[in-house]
Amino acid sequence: MKESSVKKPKKLLTQSKKDHISAYLYISPFFLLFAVFGVFPILFTAYISFHKWDILGTKEFVGFTNYQWLLTDPLFWKALGNTMSIWVMSTIPQLALALVLAFVLNQALLKGRHFFRLAVFLPNITSVVAVAIVFDAIFGQHYGIINYLLSLVGVEPINWKASVLGTHVAISSMVIWRWVGYNSIIYLAALQSIPKDLYEAATIDGASKIQQFLFVTIPMIRPMIIFTVILSTIGGMQIFAEPQTFSGMGGGAVNQGLTLTLYLYEEAFLRNSFGYASAIAWLLFLIIVLFSLLNLFVTRKIKSAD
Repeated sequence: MKESSVKKPKKLLTQSKKDHISAYLYISPFFLLFAVFGVFPILFTAYISFHKWDILGTKEFVGFTNYQWLLTDPLFWKALGNTMSIWVMSTIPQLALALVLAFVLNQALLKGRHFFRLAVFLPNITSVVAVAIVFDAIFGQHYGIINYLLSLVGVEPINWKASVLGTHVAISSMVIWRWVGYNSIIYLAALQSIPKDLYEAATIDGASKIQQFLFVTIPMIRPMIIFTVILSTIGGMQIFAEPQTFSGMGGGAVNQGLTLTLYLYEEAFLRNSFGYASAIAWLLFLIIVLFSLLNLFVTRKIKSAD
């Protein structure tokens, strides 16, 4: 019998399959960690939202009772209104300032550009507690810088922590100061990807800097603007540290600083109502999804109009 006629045993795994298995093994730690710390908490929270549970005793199934209570809870609607108000007052000025700041930092004639680019990003890495202490001094009733400046023009001191508008303005200012530099760096990266030929052509056509900004810069970085709007929406709906450090637990005397995440935290870790807190978390999740879908819808409409 010839050697060539002897059948060679087939390999169970080809080299291609081995490469695929090896690749999946390399990335498997991420998926395992995501399953344990991401997927499982989400599913468990959904399960707990249908129960009455104080984390120590046994769970009592209550169906949709937590959601029914939540929809008739005045504190929930108060927290939702506060969250929406702070989100609007912080996100719109923040993104507008970030866009203008990025445009200025991208100018070739600006001296020390690298220093200023680093400086605008520093507030983002500053401790939230430190930021709260500084802004507490700025918006202080008796010795605050803002009230001192107002007194120079004859305006009486404002108790920022006692009023709804004052609290929202102070918290929004903290958010703007902390995140405007972060968004500026994102916009700056987008600006640097715009071909310089477009600006040269606009200059030849007699366009001013403002016209170049409105009709060249903004249309070219529109996808990045939409991206930052979505991120800011998600972050704004989840704001916690700023109102907690500025207004304290409960959001102040009349709950003027109470946000959804702060209310969720209090229900879970102060009142031990983990089922109710889980229902708040899932309604917050649905609100964020609805806002994201709204942003997506508006984005598609804008693109179709172009």
